[in-house]
Amino acid sequence: MKSKQTVGKNREAWEAHKAKAKELVAQMTLEECASQLLFTSVAIERLGIPEYNWWNEALHGVARAGMATVFPQPIGLAATFNPTLIKRVAEVIADEGRAKYNAANAEGDRGIYKGITFWSPNINIFRDPRWGRGQETYGEDPYLTSELGVAFVEGIQQQEGPFFKATACAKHYAVHSGPESQRHSLNAIANEKDMAETYLPAFKALVDAGVAGVMGAYNRTNDEPCCGSKTLLQSILNEQWGFDGYITSDCWAIADFHLHHGITKNENESIALALENGCVLNCGNIYSKMMDAHAAGLVSEKQIRDAAEKVVAIRASLGMFEEHTLFDDIPYATVDCIEHRELNEEVARKSLVLLSNDGLLPLDSAAVKQIAVVGPNANSIRALEGNYHGTSNQYHTVLEAIRTAFPDAYVTYSTGAHLYQEQLADPGSAGDRLSEVRTHMNSADVTIVVVGLDETLESEDKEGDTSGLTGDKRDLLLPESQRLLIADVMAQNKPVVLVNMSGSAIDLVEGNNANAVIQAWYP
Repeated sequence: MKSKQTVGKNREAWEAHKAKAKELVAQMTLEECASQLLFTSVAIERLGIPEYNWWNEALHGVARAGMATVFPQPIGLAATFNPTLIKRVAEVIADEGRAKYNAANAEGDRGIYKGITFWSPNINIFRDPRWGRGQETYGEDPYLTSELGVAFVEGIQQQEGPFFKATACAKHYAVHSGPESQRHSLNAIANEKDMAETYLPAFKALVDAGVAGVMGAYNRTNDEPCCGSKTLLQSILNEQWGFDGYITSDCWAIADFHLHHGITKNENESIALALENGCVLNCGNIYSKMMDAHAAGLVSEKQIRDAAEKVVAIRASLGMFEEHTLFDDIPYATVDCIEHRELNEEVARKSLVLLSNDGLLPLDSAAVKQIAVVGPNANSIRALEGNYHGTSNQYHTVLEAIRTAFPDAYVTYSTGAHLYQEQLADPGSAGDRLSEVRTHMNSADVTIVVVGLDETLESEDKEGDTSGLTGDKRDLLLPESQRLLIADVMAQNKPVVLVNMSGSAIDLVEGNNANAVIQAWYP
């Protein structure tokens, strides 16, 4: 067995946190140990252990907990090809995460999305461009994913003395790239070459970099459920790579063992399989039945106590059992400070990809007197955000930014088309705003068409949603409403800049003759 990898870079500090955890767990009852294995960990006041919720997200900014600096979606971050920049982004996320954690604790709020154990980055490989969650990844290249993932971990896991500002978690381990609708039952088959060259390198790189956590995927990989896989968790992660951090399930994934994969017969067997193979933290509620599994003889006291030591060590490394750390002084004013805004603008600029340009760009502000801005994403906030996002303190849509950049020009705006429905008015008819677009174009020096998708059309699968819109794309085409808009614009034979905002590849065939095409991601 390989020697254990250190969580973080300071081996002495990590060993001290493990010793602290062993000391605390030795004083716990078995029921108290089991209570620490849920993402909603209860307080043990007599030992100075506060309540804690492990679940927080930070793919491109602190997510789902109010105001934060919202950086471009990870697929856009990857388009910078700049690990140094991604590390700076992660440093900002850690600063704001700790500031928000401090503020929430001061108000007695220890709820979900308020913690500093971030379940990011997503280092899955974006192999199928239809995958709705591909936008959360760094793309299809294992090498680039490894480099950017390591930079992100190093930025999140800043250390001051023995303590981390926050911790990162590599997800979703492994071979998780859709389809979304089948993720709870899918058996992903990958041969040894594919595993070694495509699906595992980024996870290995992050383990070597000292990542604190690894999250198992919903699917099976080569017949084994990922959150209970002896091959993935024991043989590879623990024994071959020497991982010494914590393993968490994806949310409610352990219940999939018996409900959807058919690998186990009931809750107790699913708990036993996950814990036996090293999944020490449960996002979900099945580990609330841990003592039932113990009473049935399927889980030992040692397994429960060893798992508790793992998770308590992570909390110790964050200074949660200390009277004070330097990170406790980070003020809320850090969130959305001017320095973070400036970095965000720099990153957004560097994420943009100029796909084609016949010389029209950059536009000459002295020569351009009238600009027609059209398209469903031109003034859309949702298209700025991507998924797993926080709330920006101030949004700058494409339309507003063009008006700011060209203060002396007359800028007109038309939505032009619905994002996906055939008409805008209700009642209305297909293409009911195209004549307005042509009117604007007739007197404009240049037309900027802003199309694409948003979280409505590509996203994580939302169980129970009946709209048919969430999850994966069916193909690489824009909705017909937008294709008709682009075709109509191009038929006017006027100067056109086509801007696409999406988290994945789009076939822009209708805009092939545009003077310039920009891929803007979710910026």
